[in-house]
Amino acid sequence: MTLVWKLLRRHVSVPQLAGFFLANLFGMFIVLLGWQFYHDVLPVFSGADSFMKTNYLVVNKQVATTAGFTAEECRDFGAQPFVSRVGQFTSAEYRADARISVDGQKLLSSEIFFESVPDDFIDVPLEQWQWEPLSARHGSSVEIPLILPRSYLTMYNFGFARSRSLPRVSEGVAGMLDVLIVIGGDSYRGRVVGFSSRMSTILVPQRFMEWSNARYATGRESLPTRLLVDVSNPADERLTQYLEENGYEVDDNLDAEKTSYFLRLVVLLVMGVGVVISMLSFYILMLSVFLLVQKNTEKMQNLLLIGYSPRQVALPYQVLTVVLNLLVLLLALVSVALVHSRYMETLVALFPEMDVSGLSPSVFLGILLFALVTILNVWVIRRKINQIWKHKN
Repeated sequence: MTLVWKLLRRHVSVPQLAGFFLANLFGMFIVLLGWQFYHDVLPVFSGADSFMKTNYLVVNKQVATTAGFTAEECRDFGAQPFVSRVGQFTSAEYRADARISVDGQKLLSSEIFFESVPDDFIDVPLEQWQWEPLSARHGSSVEIPLILPRSYLTMYNFGFARSRSLPRVSEGVAGMLDVLIVIGGDSYRGRVVGFSSRMSTILVPQRFMEWSNARYATGRESLPTRLLVDVSNPADERLTQYLEENGYEVDDNLDAEKTSYFLRLVVLLVMGVGVVISMLSFYILMLSVFLLVQKNTEKMQNLLLIGYSPRQVALPYQVLTVVLNLLVLLLALVSVALVHSRYMETLVALFPEMDVSGLSPSVFLGILLFALVTILNVWVIRRKINQIWKHKN
């Protein structure tokens, strides 16, 4: 192996390897920074809920219109080319009261209004969003999964908690909320599984809504007043035109959806540039290795003839590429960490409520790219050495 290493050091082109290293570092840095920035900034623009995807729009008729959506209107909306699917909001046709408290301190006690949407629109684990009547659960206590408006949490944290020196409650410890629901003299326990900044009512599972309407509001049924629409592109001009022509309004912030959509496009464009630069640098590396191998073809053939295996001859070149790729990954991650700390200071100052995210998105993507490129490098080098060996034989 000493002979192979000496041969490699003697004919290494430092300018070529330096060019590969810098180009690959620049490309990797752009890809990782774009991916990290996207994960950091998207919640600021999209206001993502813990349960609802950002491309879901809540659509209702204009305030002057009191009628709900007919079945024909729902079918027409769902048939539009820019719409993937449409779900109807189902409203509770009965009166319900709720008492929400934290550690014995009352947060809310008033009449509430339930709504539900089809379960496949809810982005929480299925086992957390299931509900069955008491008789079907063999006497166990019935808990109703709930998605609360985020305004309830804000009201507690910046109202009750601050004035009464109580601990603040984050979304991650929503289980601290004690919810008692009273419907028609029957009491139920509520279990909070998520919060929504885009809903002003409390969401319950579709099955509970159908069961409770049948039990407590027999014979009463009304048309849905709101629709949950899954669109492929919130910025599509056809969507805006269709809403205006039919007198529909978007209940949440459509501008935020457009912003998040364009943010994704910009990030994909930037990452695409980074990928192109990385591919070019990979080509430079392969060209450099091929030139090294070509210069030393005769000497490599002699090494193979005196007993060195193709694996032993290829190993130094493979180690060189692995070390270069590893250095590129480490320096790119360090650069991303430095830039990340700078722009996160600005974001936290502008949006104090946002969570400071870690570097896990860029670390995972960087390791994945490193593994893919390294495996390809090792395979190409080994294949080239094998070709020399077969040609000699």
